[in-house]
Amino acid sequence: MITKDWVSLVDNISNLLAPSMAKDHPNLPVVKAEGCYYYGADGKKYLDFTSGIAVENVGHRHPKVVQAMKDSIDHLVHGPSGVIIYESILRLAEELGALLPGKLDCFFFANSGTEAIEGAIKLAKYATKRPYVISFTGCFHGRSMGALSVTTSKSKYRKFLQPSWLTYQIPYANPQLCPKGVDVERYLTEKLEKDFESLFNHQVTPEEVACVILEPVLGEGGYIIPPKSWLQKVREICDQHGILLIFDEVQTGFGRTGEWFAAQTFEVTPDIMAIAKGIAAGLPLSATVASKELMAKWPLGSHGTTFGGNPIACSAALASLQVIKEERLLEHTKETGRYAMEKLQQLKEKYSFISSVRGVGLMIGIEIRDPFTNQPDGEGVLEILDLALKKGVLFYLCGNSGEVIRMIPPLVVTKEEIDFGLNVLDEALGEYAELKMEK
Repeated sequence: MITKDWVSLVDNISNLLAPSMAKDHPNLPVVKAEGCYYYGADGKKYLDFTSGIAVENVGHRHPKVVQAMKDSIDHLVHGPSGVIIYESILRLAEELGALLPGKLDCFFFANSGTEAIEGAIKLAKYATKRPYVISFTGCFHGRSMGALSVTTSKSKYRKFLQPSWLTYQIPYANPQLCPKGVDVERYLTEKLEKDFESLFNHQVTPEEVACVILEPVLGEGGYIIPPKSWLQKVREICDQHGILLIFDEVQTGFGRTGEWFAAQTFEVTPDIMAIAKGIAAGLPLSATVASKELMAKWPLGSHGTTFGGNPIACSAALASLQVIKEERLLEHTKETGRYAMEKLQQLKEKYSFISSVRGVGLMIGIEIRDPFTNQPDGEGVLEILDLALKKGVLFYLCGNSGEVIRMIPPLVVTKEEIDFGLNVLDEALGEYAELKMEK
């Protein structure tokens, strides 16, 4: 129930919350969420095509997940794991170990994606006794100082916060930037080999590198999808030099790409994986994952947590995994993802300022560029998002200049909901086109 006091708090948001928390887009006041919808303080219902930014994969407040939370609260609210131990954390590790590829079967549970990345980098450095990390330009890995040292999706995230320890970056695979007429996979794979060779010849020797870290699909950096062969070549180069490969699957995990993890979609298994977001249907939970053999090199005291692996969150995660299986959401994601891409390709043909539509599963990016200058149109994206929101659909943005509309609905989304959402997007794009003509 909305009270006048609550509304006044919203009006006072700038004084109550730090700008870095309160000023994101669109700052929509909501009072409830369920399934694929937010319910606004204005009495309207909003179709959520953000999944709480790739978190609510099984939908908001799925009844089975909510019941699992309630059952857990009746017995145990807090760990800390290690000091005590409880069934949900052990069962979750066992369940996840059966779903992850290769020998990724040993877990350090934490609270957020950034914490999982911190753990992955620490594990790699500790296990190899090597000091340096290689990441890729455009990737986003978090904003704590360790994660920030490998985050390059936007320079503003590192402004005045450049880490004191050295990391190295090479370009991510971007099919959009390939010369016309070339074999894209071959071009990008050969370029990757040259980039690594140049790095190893001029900046750091491979025997000093602990790990290479990347997102198997670029997330905040613009929803760029690399060729499978490119990721396989990264794996090959790491193996050649004894370098550990880390996949940041914080956004791509738990069915988002149509498989449990993008590693399975692209048939490349990393040595270490960071998972979070969709793991626990909205509760804070993440994990750094590796093989038992690699984790054995990380002894007691080398890493720790107070809240990681919270019993309520672990129970929610177990219920969420069960929902994905029972409702066949991996198959559903592939089907609805293809359906959405077909409709979006039609919109691309209709509007000249849509320069690209790209997606895997229900991880879809719609890039907006000025049709006359071909420059990224981040301001235009914000206008389009606002127009769509007025009509009841919440999208989000990504890309270095905010030029990409991010479409990441809950995996339970129906074709009817996709139709509604994309019809609204069509109307918003049409209104935006008219505004551009007036200018």
